[in-house]
Amino acid sequence: MTQALLLIDIQNDYFPGGAMELVGSPLAGVQGGKLLHAFRQKSLPIIHIQHISTRQGATFFLPNTEGVQINECVAPKVGETLFRKNFPNSFRETPLLEHLRKHDVTQLVIAGMMTQMCIDTTTRAATDLGFQCLLAHDACATKSLSFNGVTVSAENVQTAFLAALNGLFARVLSVEEICTNL
Repeated sequence: MTQALLLIDIQNDYFPGGAMELVGSPLAGVQGGKLLHAFRQKSLPIIHIQHISTRQGATFFLPNTEGVQINECVAPKVGETLFRKNFPNSFRETPLLEHLRKHDVTQLVIAGMMTQMCIDTTTRAATDLGFQCLLAHDACATKSLSFNGVTVSAENVQTAFLAALNGLFARVLSVEEICTNL
């Protein structure tokens, strides 16, 4: 089994002062940094994913802005793989799948932002493509959502999506649990 770290959209716009601040993004970023450090120490494959908004009317992750940049807590080093995407699914119209297969990766450790959007979509796609997934719950962040006049807190959004992914689509674990078993 070859394991790789997939860090998804840990970008400045999701942090305090950004165009789409998420609840818990600073702590999730620190935890993502711990995963990144552990993978670097073990010389395991690392893939950074950066979302760039190309959709009409987009308000964040706009090209050529500070907000689109990967946050310093998980900044890629020279030689680490970086793929840019324009959709929630990190596999859609990117070379990610080809890269993983070329390097015989069978298990992904996933962390990033937003839990209910790009993390959920990418984790489900990865499972459908045959990868085993470990999802670092404390290295993910989200926001409150509203539907039909009801607001769901970020904490409840996070819990609901992680609970839905746990089991069939991923083993949802803490950063500490993942790092202990590297």
